[in-house]
Amino acid sequence: MAGGVAAEVVVEAGRTARAFGVTVLRTLPQVLVGFAVLVTALCAVAFAGSLADDLAIDRDRGTATAEVLDAGFGRTLVRFPVADGQLEVPERGVYYPRGLQTGATVEVEYARSEPDLVRVAGRTAWAGLPLLLAFAAGGWLVFGGASALVRRRRRRGQSAHQE
Repeated sequence: MAGGVAAEVVVEAGRTARAFGVTVLRTLPQVLVGFAVLVTALCAVAFAGSLADDLAIDRDRGTATAEVLDAGFGRTLVRFPVADGQLEVPERGVYYPRGLQTGATVEVEYARSEPDLVRVAGRTAWAGLPLLLAFAAGGWLVFGGASALVRRRRRRGQSAHQE
């Protein structure tokens, strides 16, 4: 009796897994396109955030000469004096650091009311736009391409079953 119940459970689990697999395969192209849309939306939010930071800096701009402490991949740390003479090292680093090297000096612009918002002088969110566009395009290339490939394979499989 116990073997019969176990067999029924296994059979039902198999049916459920098959139904789940069919559903996943049926919706996979839409899910992949959804990921591409998500990557694009994240890039748009990142650009909007950069514009907001630039606006905050422009509203209360201070300028200084900063020393580049660490030009790492994830962030570039700088040290610069603010208006009251204190030395500031923003935790998130400097915005738009392309081309900076450790030990160099660079002109920076910062929000006097919030010195953690600091960017290389003369650079704005528009400097980062090509990278964001490339990232979004890469998302469409990968996820959109995978979606098209899944659809093409599905059509080929359906035409082979019809013959």
